[in-house]
Amino acid sequence: MMAQRSLARVVMVQGTASSVGKSVLVTGLCRLFRQAGYRVAPFKAQNMALNSYATPDGREIGRSQAVQAAAAGVAPTIEMNPILLKPEAGGRSQVVLLGRPVSTEDPAEYARRYTERWDIVTQSLDTLRSAYDVVVIEGAGSPAEVNLRERDIVNMRVARYAQAPVLLVGDIDRGGVLAALVGTIELLEPDEQALVRGFVINKFRGDVAGFTPALNFLEQRTGIPTLGVLPYYRDIRIADEDSVALDERQIVDGETGATQLDIAIVRLPHISNFDDFAPLDAEPSVRLRYVEQAADLGWPDALIIPGSKSTVADLRFLRASRLDARIIGLAAAGVPVLGICGGYQLLGERILDPHGVESQERETLGLGLLPVVTTFATEKRTRQVRARVTAEHGPLAGARGADFSAYEIHMGHSQAAPSTLAEHLAPFSVIDGEVCYADGCLSTSGTIIGTYLHGLFQDEPVRHALITWLARQRGLDAQLTAATPAMTTPEVQYDRLADLLRSHLDVPALFGLVGLAPPSGQ
Repeated sequence: MMAQRSLARVVMVQGTASSVGKSVLVTGLCRLFRQAGYRVAPFKAQNMALNSYATPDGREIGRSQAVQAAAAGVAPTIEMNPILLKPEAGGRSQVVLLGRPVSTEDPAEYARRYTERWDIVTQSLDTLRSAYDVVVIEGAGSPAEVNLRERDIVNMRVARYAQAPVLLVGDIDRGGVLAALVGTIELLEPDEQALVRGFVINKFRGDVAGFTPALNFLEQRTGIPTLGVLPYYRDIRIADEDSVALDERQIVDGETGATQLDIAIVRLPHISNFDDFAPLDAEPSVRLRYVEQAADLGWPDALIIPGSKSTVADLRFLRASRLDARIIGLAAAGVPVLGICGGYQLLGERILDPHGVESQERETLGLGLLPVVTTFATEKRTRQVRARVTAEHGPLAGARGADFSAYEIHMGHSQAAPSTLAEHLAPFSVIDGEVCYADGCLSTSGTIIGTYLHGLFQDEPVRHALITWLARQRGLDAQLTAATPAMTTPEVQYDRLADLLRSHLDVPALFGLVGLAPPSGQ
């Protein structure tokens, strides 16, 4: 009889609040363990985020778990994020279980079903632990929310189930980090406190030596050591989990350098998959800025309308903020406008929702910039694809014929408007596979582009076609503008993040907590 494989070692990262750096730390730890020769997987029981990703088998998980899997060098699977909540208008969320949307629920409805969903969490974690050497678990928000303790399926209940040593992360940049760490420990139950084995302080600026008295106090007060103080950095680019991170990216018109291209992105209230633009953000010749008000839009070199989880609600926002008129005016003046997924739907003539999938409005007029009508279906399309650019005109024509990898996640399907013959509708790209089909739509000039493809800027030909075209319109040196440093590739970013952790974490202590021998040289 074949010996049963032992369960993987585990370590869990929790935080004093949302957006303190949990996801990035998990990403770095996945890379560290991989570099040490272990087969490692990330896990987050429940993720609330609008940045999502299509797995190779056509399921949907949080984008941060896909990034963490990439850092670990493994394919993303549904077990890595068995529950995904995608907020919608009206305080409700679409519930995605094991990669498939099953319902739309308000918080009370969701809370009533936590027991059956806990079973999904434990089964998924057990599956990962039977297949890997190490599982790095991520919590959500804070474990100290006492009103949520009874229905917790993502923080300390997971830690107790797995008997995982917990690293508690605090963000010193937002202030009050000692109070946040000590207060979190004080609000935990004794058995939960015992699982917290180390603190990690994130986003530190200045000389750590001057912080030593505070670290000494922290250990004396709690009995828990600090395993690392991570510096504030801007030169490592890892995809953010949710739109809270965009609060630091709000840039008003006028800050773009004379030799930089100004690309504005509309920050929709229900913005999704904004990590699509991280490769553009890494370009030294590009300055991205997110805008919420018409007065801040100015005259960018290009405008992007990103994905949306609530297209009709976000269309109402565009009209209430008068951004709709500014977008239409910029498009009429020849400024390139690109809509991705929900942004593509917004650019069309009409949005139909006969089944009430997204809202109670059965028909809504779009911005009218592309001759398409979008109809929401009851089934979501989630798939990874290989696509080929077919644009003949406009800012992406320079990538015509280029193949690139992308993924689709959408409920709506867009077709030629009745006033437009289908054969006269110019697609943006063609999806290659067993069944080939056209994607997206171009205006006659090619400067208004709609596509359902997420991740298209990850591929250099598409990204550089846009940059080169925009640079020529500005009279800039196209070759200089389109140059990308080799350090911007995701693999290099993961390695740089691991190097940073290696320099500022007590790696031997970390590996000891997990029950592993530290890598050689540590």
